[in-house]
Amino acid sequence: MRNTARWATTLALTAAAVCAPLSPVASAAPGGAPPALYAPSALVLTTGHGESAAAVTPERAVTLTCAPGTSGTHPAAAVACGELADAGGDLHALTAAEGVFCTEQYDPVVVTVDGVWQGRRVSHERTFSNECVMNAHGSGVLAF
Repeated sequence: MRNTARWATTLALTAAAVCAPLSPVASAAPGGAPPALYAPSALVLTTGHGESAAAVTPERAVTLTCAPGTSGTHPAAAVACGELADAGGDLHALTAAEGVFCTEQYDPVVVTVDGVWQGRRVSHERTFSNECVMNAHGSGVLAF
């Protein structure tokens, strides 16, 4: 009987030591509030000349993290995160700025966005007829 009690106590203490760091109380933020939960948003954006991402070697690539904080190698991360938030993280939802005129020269540029947006896996590819047209869409997102 003493052996059973000793094993039960050892097992309970081991479980408490292993599981305590996983509980919300143990990881509470200062002031006793539970940690804020967020859906992460972290993306890799690339551009290259060509008609599809499968046939193009990326010429430029940047990282963009919008949640839990704004960071990454994107030169206008805060603006890009704001534009993507307005577009729901969809590259195809970015619209052209008004008053921008581009030539009809066909020199395709492919933009890809891969990663996680608000906790969901995303993979977008969009081909623009030339760099001017690309720059007219999502001036902050595609300005890298």
